[in-house]
Amino acid sequence: MSEAVAAAVRVVRESGLPHETSSMFTSVEGEWDEVMDVVRRATEAAGRYGSRVSLVLKADIRPGHTGQMQAKVARVEERLRH
Repeated sequence: MSEAVAAAVRVVRESGLPHETSSMFTSVEGEWDEVMDVVRRATEAAGRYGSRVSLVLKADIRPGHTGQMQAKVARVEERLRH
């Protein structure tokens, strides 16, 4: 399974969009059409390794805001310091 996941993550990394990969998820930040194109291509890349792909999609749509993957964590870390 790691080979299929790696293929999908490679698509995300090559997209140039801000992203983070953890043990369970890969988060991508960007404009709707850009992100959905990356999701489609990553899903297709993973699909080359089997007959089925499981996809969990969660969207946080907040027009006018960028860099929120790091900013949200920074706000929590700031509160933990106090």
